[in-house]
Amino acid sequence: MRRARRRPAGPDTKGPEGKRTKAQNLGGASAQVENSSLQKTPASEDGGEALSSYWLMKSEPDSRLEKGVDVKFSIEDLQAQPRQTTCWDGVRNYQARNFLRAMRLDEEAFFYHSNCREPGIAGLMKIVKEAYPDHTQFEKNSPHYDSSSKEDNPKWSMVDVQFVRMMRRFIPLAELRAHHEAHKASGGPLKNMALFTRQRLSVQRLTREEFDFILSLEEKEPS
Repeated sequence: MRRARRRPAGPDTKGPEGKRTKAQNLGGASAQVENSSLQKTPASEDGGEALSSYWLMKSEPDSRLEKGVDVKFSIEDLQAQPRQTTCWDGVRNYQARNFLRAMRLDEEAFFYHSNCREPGIAGLMKIVKEAYPDHTQFEKNSPHYDSSSKEDNPKWSMVDVQFVRMMRRFIPLAELRAHHEAHKASGGPLKNMALFTRQRLSVQRLTREEFDFILSLEEKEPS
């Protein structure tokens, strides 16, 4: 099973700080939707302003081998999973991990294609299982193996996500950046969007205003 992870690159991501991963299908586990949280982190600890129900999560849509494993995982790959559901593993940044631990069932997230020719928002998914230990931290052949993490006190968490739909049109990074720059001057909803203020994070919190504005872009032709 191929495993994807998030490595920021280009203008939307810098350096190795927020690696996301592929989602490996876990059989029965990925089909479950029960609450199985691990060490939930309050919003006050992760730097967020207020608890939010909206997210942006990055994944690489193009093939790239790391330790012999293809880390590719696109929204099409998610859609092709059994029950269109899989785990979101491989996050190795503490703030991104804390965001995973703050997620709740049925919260919505944009699926963002990163580290590719045209980064941007490809579709929507939702959280169907809350945070639990990321199995890849214990797998020595995994690109995400962490020898310092112990099974009785795991460092890293993951959630299960389920495909909701494709965006009616792909929303490219360049278009989002243009709105961000305009909104910095006008006070619009994307003025403080983490995609530009915390570029390295592979899991990012969105405000309701940011989420709604991005959805509204689906109905507009890019300028």
